[in-house]
Amino acid sequence: MKLTNRFTQSALGIACFALWLATSAVAGEPTYVEGKNIFIETGVEAPDRNPTWYASMVAKPYAPVFEMLATKGTQGRYYSYTYPVTLKDIVKFHGHDCEGTTSAANSAWVALKILFPDGIIDRSVLWGISGESPCWSDAVAFLTGARLQYGNLGFFKDKRYSHAIILYRDDTKVAVLATWKQGINNIPGEPVMLPGKITWKPKVTLKDVEDLKAVVKKAGGNPTPYQVDLMRYQQWVHINDILDHPLEDSYQAQVIKDFKWEDWIDPAKTIQKTHERTDTRLKNYPNRSKPIEE
Repeated sequence: MKLTNRFTQSALGIACFALWLATSAVAGEPTYVEGKNIFIETGVEAPDRNPTWYASMVAKPYAPVFEMLATKGTQGRYYSYTYPVTLKDIVKFHGHDCEGTTSAANSAWVALKILFPDGIIDRSVLWGISGESPCWSDAVAFLTGARLQYGNLGFFKDKRYSHAIILYRDDTKVAVLATWKQGINNIPGEPVMLPGKITWKPKVTLKDVEDLKAVVKKAGGNPTPYQVDLMRYQQWVHINDILDHPLEDSYQAQVIKDFKWEDWIDPAKTIQKTHERTDTRLKNYPNRSKPIEE
C-alpha cells in the first residue's frame, strides 16, 4: 500500500509505531489492522497543495497532509480508499486562515502519527478535546469527526491547556496530548504544557508577537490600523516559517496514561443528553455471500 512520505520516511514514525504497539496491547484492540483484516489503498488522490490567497501556506514543504478513512454514506461500510485533507481544506471549513487553525492541525498531525502508525486516520473511532478557541476546536472537529451532540468533542477543564489538544482513539483506548514547543508559542501569559523546546530560530521573535497581540487583541484596546496589519503579517510569517521545518521540530505529543475523558473536559460545556452516532454502526458489516441475493 502506498503511504504518505511523511509517515513512511520519518525515524520518529518508527518510534511512534513501537509506542503504539505497547500502549494498544494493554489498552484495547484496534478496530482493524491494515493489510490483515482490511485492505485500504492510500495515496490514490492527489492532495490539494495549490496555494491560494486564503491558503498560501499549503504549498510549504512541511504543510501536513492527512489520509482520512470514512464510511460509505450514512449506513455503510468502510470505504476501500482514503481521501487526502490539507490545511486548505481546513481553512475552508473554518472560514479563514489563521495561525491558530494551522497550529492545531500541526499538533493533530504529530498526535495522529502515534494513534495511527499506518498513516490511515479512521474518523469513526476518534474523540477530541481542545480549548474554547474556534481555531482549535474547528480543526479538531474537522479532522476527527467528533461533535458535541455525540459527546465525543470536549473542551479543556484546565485553561492552561487552551492551546493544546487531546485526540483519543476509542477502540485502542489510547489518548495523546499534543501542543506546540516552547519557542513558537505566542499567546501572552499562557504556559506550554509539555517540556519540549525548539532548536531553530524563528524569523519573528515571540516577544514582538506577544507585545503586539497584547495591544491589538486586548478587550477595549485601540490599535492603530498599522498595528492591525502588522499583527496579521507577523502571524503569516510565523506560520510559513514553521512549515519550512519538519513538524516534529515545532510540535510535541505524549500518550496520557490512565486517561479518563471526564478528568479532562469541562462538564459545563457538554450536552447532557447526547445523540447516538449511527453513520458508523455498519462499518464492519459482512458482505454478501454471493453477488446477487434476494
